[in-house]
Amino acid sequence: FVTNSIIINDRKKVEPITEEQQEQFLDFIKNDKYFSRYYDAIYILFHTGLRISEFCGLRDSDIDFKRSTIKIDHQLLTRYVDGNLEYYIEYTKTPSGIRYVPMTKNVIECFKRVQENRETQNVRFLSNDMQGLIFLRKNGVPMAARHWDSYFKGICDKYNKNNNVEMPKITPHVCRHTFCSNLARRRINIKTLQYIMGHSTISITLDIYAHVNHDDAVIEMD
Repeated sequence: FVTNSIIINDRKKVEPITEEQQEQFLDFIKNDKYFSRYYDAIYILFHTGLRISEFCGLRDSDIDFKRSTIKIDHQLLTRYVDGNLEYYIEYTKTPSGIRYVPMTKNVIECFKRVQENRETQNVRFLSNDMQGLIFLRKNGVPMAARHWDSYFKGICDKYNKNNNVEMPKITPHVCRHTFCSNLARRRINIKTLQYIMGHSTISITLDIYAHVNHDDAVIEMD
């Protein structure tokens, strides 16, 4: 029997936000007394398209300011062992995941500010493959995907509480889709986009290319 004839795919499709919403969201974070501490990191997410696990695993040695590139070949993950949360590095299993993502000047400046202001890493997490992690919490513990999910929820809730027009749900994965869609609108070569995103097949990239609306159609027809 055909599986999809009896099992309904009820996963919600991730929708990117518009460039205007992105700017409004970033401006809100930048000017908020509490959440401004996350501005540089979230700006980087919106302008690199990194998976959140790849982002959390970034180390000083992965950032090449001279060549303006970010080396991606691993990710930071978490798991519970005997009731305790454990952090570990997992290296890329497929060649498509290994790549060098270009950085804009603004992204470079964001990285430099994060490195300058970060906390001292907790000695409990100084395993060889985690030395030099860039994104750390106040207690020196690595920031993981679960933490960023919480930060984004807090930011969205506060934004919608203080603005008449609500912002749709924004997550780190929405940042990734928004980045991909923005580059697609600028007609970047699709194979180049596939490489930057680290997609294993072109069909995944093409699926994100499908994030278009009426305004995009009008522009293309013009």
